[in-house]
Formats: sequence, C-alpha cells, structure tokens
Amino acid sequence: MNIADICDNAKKGREYALLGNYDSSMVYYQGVIQQIQKHCQTLKDPALKVKWQQVRQELTEECEQVKSIMGTLESFRSDKPVDFLTPQSEERPEDPVVWPPPTPAEHKCVSPIYIGKMHALFILSTFIQIKEYFKLSSALKKVSGEDVEKRFDGTGYDSDLVDSLERDIISRNPNVHWDDIADLEDAKKLLREAVVLPMWMPDFFKGIRRPWKGVLMVGPPGTGKTMLAKAVATECGTTFFNVSSSTLTSKYRGESEKLVRLLFEMARFYAPTTIFIDEIDSICGRRGTSDEHEASRRVKSELLIQMDGVGGAMENDDPSKMVMVLAATNFPWDIDEALRRRLEKRIYIPLPTAVGRVELLKINLREVELADDVDLDLIAEKIAGYSGADITNVCRDASMMAMRRRIQGLTPEEIRALSKDELQMPVTMEDFTLTLKKISKSVSAADLEKYEAWMAEFGSV
Repeated sequence: MNIADICDNAKKGREYALLGNYDSSMVYYQGVIQQIQKHCQTLKDPALKVKWQQVRQELTEECEQVKSIMGTLESFRSDKPVDFLTPQSEERPEDPVVWPPPTPAEHKCVSPIYIGKMHALFILSTFIQIKEYFKLSSALKKVSGEDVEKRFDGTGYDSDLVDSLERDIISRNPNVHWDDIADLEDAKKLLREAVVLPMWMPDFFKGIRRPWKGVLMVGPPGTGKTMLAKAVATECGTTFFNVSSSTLTSKYRGESEKLVRLLFEMARFYAPTTIFIDEIDSICGRRGTSDEHEASRRVKSELLIQMDGVGGAMENDDPSKMVMVLAATNFPWDIDEALRRRLEKRIYIPLPTAVGRVELLKINLREVELADDVDLDLIAEKIAGYSGADITNVCRDASMMAMRRRIQGLTPEEIRALSKDELQMPVTMEDFTLTLKKISKSVSAADLEKYEAWMAEFGSV
C-alpha cells in the first residue's frame, strides 16, 4: 500500500458517489479508511500521524453522507407507489347471468411523504457534488510531502491570454532524461552547470556565482536542441514553458507586448521555471533594419526588458526560484545584439560524432528486430555528416522496407488480411543500403563553416 493507492481509491469512492453508484462508493470509502488506519500504525512522526487522522476523519464524514443517502433511498423504495399502467392481477369470476352496475374506482394520489422523501433524496445526493472537491486531494498531498498545485491568478489580464499561455506549459516533468539523448556530452555538461547544478546547490550559486539568466543553443537543424531543453526541465524539476513565435503574436495592437509580460509573470509565479523559446531569431531579429515593423520592435523591447528582470539575476536571490530562459536557433547571426548579450551562455550543438551516430542508431532501432548481417558501426560510417533527425529518418525508412516487399503486388483485400506477425520481419543490411541511396544529409559543409565562425567570435563555452 502506498500514497498513490490511497489517493486513487479515495478518488474512485467520490466518483462513484457522484454517479449515484452508492454501493461501489461505500466499498472504496471503507477500504481507503482501513488503508489509512493501517498506514497510521506504521508512522513514527506524531505530527504526520495527526495529519493522516484528519484526512481519515474527512473521509469518514463523506462516507457517513453516502450512508445517509443509501438509507433514504432504501426507505423511499419501501413505499411501493401504485403502478397505474400495469393491470392488477386478480382472479376473474365466472360470468354471471346479470352483471351488477360498476362501482366507482378508488383513486389513489401520491402521498406528500413520498414527495418529501424524493426531495430529501435529491438534496442529499447533491451534497457530495457541492463539497470542496479538492479538499481531500490537497490534504493527501500535504501529508505525503508534496506541494499543492498552484494556479496562476490572471486578474487584470485577458482570460484568453492566460489560457493560451497555460496551454503552452508542457509539463512539470517532460520525462526526457540525459540518457535519452545520444552523444552531446559537452553540451550536457554545460547545461548541467548552467541550469541543473544551481537547483541542487543553491547555497553555492550566490553572488558572483549566481546562475546564468539565459542560455542560447546554436546548431544545425535536427541536432537535438529541443530534446536538450526538455531534459534540462526534467532533471531540475522545473515547470516547462514551450514558447514559439505564434504564442507571442497577436493581431491587436499592444497585445503581443502584454503576452510577453504575462509570460514572464507566470514563469515567476510557477518558479523554478524553464522558458524554452525555439527559433528565437524569428521573434527577436536585429532591430533597426529597414523592413522591421513597429509592433515587432515593441515585442523585442518588452522581451529584453523582461529578461533583465528574470529571477536569479540578483546576488541574494534563491536559485530555486529562478526563471531560466533557454533559447535555440539555427540562425544565430540574425539575433539582435542586445538579446545575444542577455543570453550569457552560448552553446554549440554540433552534428553527432561517430560514437553518437552508433548510439542514435541503437536508440531508434531498440524496438525493431535486426538481422544478423546488420553492422551498426559500418552504417555509422556511411552516415557521416547526417544530423540526428536525418538518422531517425534513415532508421524509419529502413524499418519499413520489409513491409514494402511483403505487400508488393497484393490487392487491398489481401493486405488487410495480413497478420501482424507476417509483417514483423527483421531489418537487413540491404534495407539500410537501399535507404541510404534515397535519403541524403540535410546540412551542408558551408553551413557548418558559418556556425563554427560565429561560435569562434561569439561563443561562450
């Protein structure tokens, strides 16, 4: 028995009560009360035991209400109302010679007691619905050591703006770990130092060692910049905002700036927070160009102002309350100079090395059966210069080669009749050879030279 089982059983008991299935509700209520009683016997902390007893008392009160509803319902069923639609089953006498005149029928009306009980049943059945639904879950979170989930108060802001940004909170735990990302050891090390370690050692990262306000990941497309951002949010347990240019864009004058300000206020409320801005060059390109729009300039200015006020910038700020801006771009040379200054740590995310390519092949093919002749090291040599996304496409296409051969020449009816086992054939080395003839790398040598030149001038590894 664990905390999750108690929460789950309490939730089911309440849900069954709301649905009117009181018998099942009673089973769950009584079971969870016994579970809490057993759990209290194992606790040594008196304060924690008192909290659990309070939760047990709350559940007992709800259980009593369900019992009351069941009792009222049972007494209601005992008053057998007259069914006027069903004919009375009485023995018909023999036909007399002369029928007597009909006697007036006795009309029965519904008793006021019947109506009163029905009304009482309705009131009692709605009792659980109007109870504070989150009272129990909040109490269980408190006694289990968890924080009660906070909700941002959007008073003063347009509710639609708040809802749009709430939707962009991916998760408090995106569930992407360092092991899910092949290679990129230098980038992982720098991100740990810039983001994760301040969360683990807040007392050390004070004063001149205060955490970085922003980190910029630079590199060719498909090298794993977004995956690294999610891994950062997972490892340090922050709330993860995934922001794009469309999130901060509105057709109404002045609303885009409000969105930027609201984004950072929500981030400070949910701190520690990671704001990930992908393709940041599309939001904050160079200012002062001839084709720059006035609204775009105001959005950039608001973003720069908010980044200067991000938590963790002051000497005595708590790193556990910081807001880290993590940005990614494929065109670092287009970013505004002021934004580049605020993104203090600039990391290059290169194409995978030979070792990284082998790891990527293993990660992508872990659910696929491989033939004995498949040599991953040889394939890794042939895909030199491929990005991580390119390697994923190679594995996906190669894994479908056997299926293509199997269904070739078959009619639609025959294809639908095929079983899953008939299509689960191992991937051969020939499949990879044919795939590599069709899929080429997406990053040119000239592009790599531009990235390396920019990093040599502005990089801060």
